[in-house]
Amino acid sequence: MIGTAVAGLAAAGIAAHGAWHRNSVVFGPVLTRLPGDEPVVSITFDDGPNPRATPRVLDVLRREGVRATFFFLGRHVERWPELVRRAALDGHQLGNHGYYHRKLHRRSPGFVRDDLTRGTEQIVRASGVRPRHFRAPHGFRSPWVTPIAASLGQRTVGWSLGVWDSARPGADVIAARALEGMHAGSILLLHDGDGYDPAGDRIQTAEALPAILDGLRRRGFRFTTLPD
Repeated sequence: MIGTAVAGLAAAGIAAHGAWHRNSVVFGPVLTRLPGDEPVVSITFDDGPNPRATPRVLDVLRREGVRATFFFLGRHVERWPELVRRAALDGHQLGNHGYYHRKLHRRSPGFVRDDLTRGTEQIVRASGVRPRHFRAPHGFRSPWVTPIAASLGQRTVGWSLGVWDSARPGADVIAARALEGMHAGSILLLHDGDGYDPAGDRIQTAEALPAILDGLRRRGFRFTTLPD
């Protein structure tokens, strides 16, 4: 009886890790960092497009000659497709963040497939680009999320460094957290949009971006997009 209880607790712990940890491989492979030991990093943005923050982010990236990855949310793409087109024309990588921004670890396979498919369709409709990467909202997954993403031709992506910019602690704090936590091969998570409020305020992230890019360059880092 004790052995059965222990086994049950262990199984529950493993399942919880798979569901809630962004980089867990319990429910399938996930890209957590860039390969190799070169001083390269990847800048990624979630939850856009956003009518105020995304244009400012794109302006900074264009001025600095940096290409990033945008995990766009389908229902926001539907409202501001021109921003997605601009990101594609500027040479940025377009990733799928689903359509609704629901936590997927408790959703049915049917819901997950519909969410990911609708998100993909909106990005393709706006830009003509079919995303090859997927990031789950909050990183939460179930056993079928990664296989469904793979069936759509999308690699599941986590992140190495999150700086809680969505809490709006101030641009200086966001930049400091990014610089302090960065290592070679890191995938940095930032937000150019709000998954729950289409017009949510993400200006602090846009304001922090120049200092992040400048600080990383001064430390010898280069920038790249995600491997396929």
